[in-house]
Amino acid sequence: MRRFRGAAEFLAAGHTGTLLTSLLYFDLCFAVWVLNGAMAPFISEELALSDAQKGFMVSVPVFAGALLRFPLGVLSQYIGRTRAAQIEMGTICVGLVIGWCWVETLTGVLAMGFVLGVAGASFGVALSLGSGWYPPRYKGLAMGIVGAGNSGAVLAVLFAPPLAAALGWRAVYGLAALPLLVAMALLHRFAREPPDQERRPLRDTLRLLVDRDAWVFNLLYMVTFGGYIGLTSFLPTLFHDQYGIRKESIGSYAAGIIAMASVLRVLGGWLADRYGGIRLLAWLFAAIVAASLAAATMPANPWVMVAILAVAFSAMGAGNGAIFQLVPLRFGATTVVACSLVGEVGALAGGVVPNAMGLGRAWTGSFAPGFLSLVAMGMACLLVLALITRRWTASWVGPGGRALEAGA
Repeated sequence: MRRFRGAAEFLAAGHTGTLLTSLLYFDLCFAVWVLNGAMAPFISEELALSDAQKGFMVSVPVFAGALLRFPLGVLSQYIGRTRAAQIEMGTICVGLVIGWCWVETLTGVLAMGFVLGVAGASFGVALSLGSGWYPPRYKGLAMGIVGAGNSGAVLAVLFAPPLAAALGWRAVYGLAALPLLVAMALLHRFAREPPDQERRPLRDTLRLLVDRDAWVFNLLYMVTFGGYIGLTSFLPTLFHDQYGIRKESIGSYAAGIIAMASVLRVLGGWLADRYGGIRLLAWLFAAIVAASLAAATMPANPWVMVAILAVAFSAMGAGNGAIFQLVPLRFGATTVVACSLVGEVGALAGGVVPNAMGLGRAWTGSFAPGFLSLVAMGMACLLVLALITRRWTASWVGPGGRALEAGA
């Protein structure tokens, strides 16, 4: 009974329509953002791409989405998050139609990938919109629920390859526009703009770019989300090229791995609310380092790699939830911009991972350098957490990273 009462209190504390439509908006945008990765084996075969070209092709939407996150967050500060989300989804639909009708060369794929990268900019807007109606004690859970929209990657790797095998990879881009149109209609009907942000001068907003704590969050997110999106985009190529798995069957190997991150993101936000985000992150980064090191050995059995990556993705997903339990506690009135900045830098690291994989394979004959880059970044995050914990818990957050009580 206590659990049901807690769930009822959570739902009553905010606006359920905004929460759920934000989740759908982020979920579908995320599916489009990684669609080039899901289509990579088909596109690479038709265009005869090299390993380095494959990595670069997959990284373009990631880089583009990362670079657009902060500008979209700033824009939403002035025109509203619901309006910014609608403009973004309309732009994505244009990119999908371009991919359906006019892409024939690698240059065309790269140009389309840049436009579709707009989908990756949805992060800060979606999380701030969905959690904006909730009080601080529920921020981690609300953000975790909306953040679980990265399960859109599961939709991409599970359904896009079989559809591409049946209809051709270009048709998949056209079909992807349909659910986005539905999401636009639902967001218009059920979402309400939260009252949680202040209209500040642009100069004050841009001060986040030089805030020391913001850059600590950036570094942490480079591993938890950068590692997640980078590996998610490259998993189809990894399983196809390393293990010879058929293109249309890749989803059965990759979908479960990606789903773990989405499920654990919600749990990570809840655990961070309960026990503290800083304390939780220390354990999670240790798990990421260990799992990435094991993956770098490139086990011969694909199911062993699946098990290792499931551990890594679970820790990354929970880490994403824990980080965004802390961000709104530190940047209350500018949460949307702070989320967008942290999301931008984290996603930029995600563009590095596919390139490290592709170039590593081209230069050394192995994908191991990509995993070793995550090991190095994870160890750097453990060091940073050790250095900042005392300062943070003495100023704006409680022991272990829990929210301070009102008036504390």
